[in-house]
Amino acid sequence: MKSNTTQILKFLYILSWIIFIGVCIEAGAFIFNTVFRLFINPANASFFWQEVNLTNLYNYDHGYYLVETSLMSLVAIMRAWIFYLIVKLLHDKKLNLLQPFNKEVGRFIFSISYLSLGIGLLSSMGANFAKWFVEKGVEMPDLEYLRLGGADVWLFMGVILFVIAQIFKRGIEIQTENELTV
Repeated sequence: MKSNTTQILKFLYILSWIIFIGVCIEAGAFIFNTVFRLFINPANASFFWQEVNLTNLYNYDHGYYLVETSLMSLVAIMRAWIFYLIVKLLHDKKLNLLQPFNKEVGRFIFSISYLSLGIGLLSSMGANFAKWFVEKGVEMPDLEYLRLGGADVWLFMGVILFVIAQIFKRGIEIQTENELTV
C-alpha cells in the first residue's frame, strides 16, 4: 500500500511542477503584456495572450484595461501560488503519511483555502467587470479566454477546503494530546 501511495505522490509532484511552470508562464505573460501594451507599444493591444483580443477595451479606456488585466494577472499569480505550495509541500517531504495531522499540512490546507477563496472573489470581480464592459458596448472575449471563468467553483472549493482545514486543525489537536498522553 505504501509503495502505491509514494508512487502516486511522485506522479503528483511531477504533475504539479508541470502545472506550476505553465501557470507561471501564463501569469508572466499577462503581466508582461499589460506593461508592454500600456507603456511601450500600445499599437499591438490586439495580441494580448493567445486568443485574447483586448483592443476594444484598450481603446475604450486605458484605466479599465489596466484593471481587467490586473485582475487576470492576480488570478494567475494566485493559481501559481497554489501549485508552488503543493510543490513545496511534496518537495520538502512535510507530508508524513504515518502522522498526517501536523502543523505544516494544516497551514498548507488553510493557505490553499484562502487562495481559492481569493481566486473566486477576483474571478467574480473580473467576470462582472467584463459583463459591465459588454453592457457599455465594448466587445470582450469570453471569460474562459480571459481565464476568469469558474469563480463559483473556486469559491465552492475554498469553502470546502476551509471546512477540511478546520477538521484538520481539530485532528492536530487530538494527535498532539495523544502524543502527550503516551
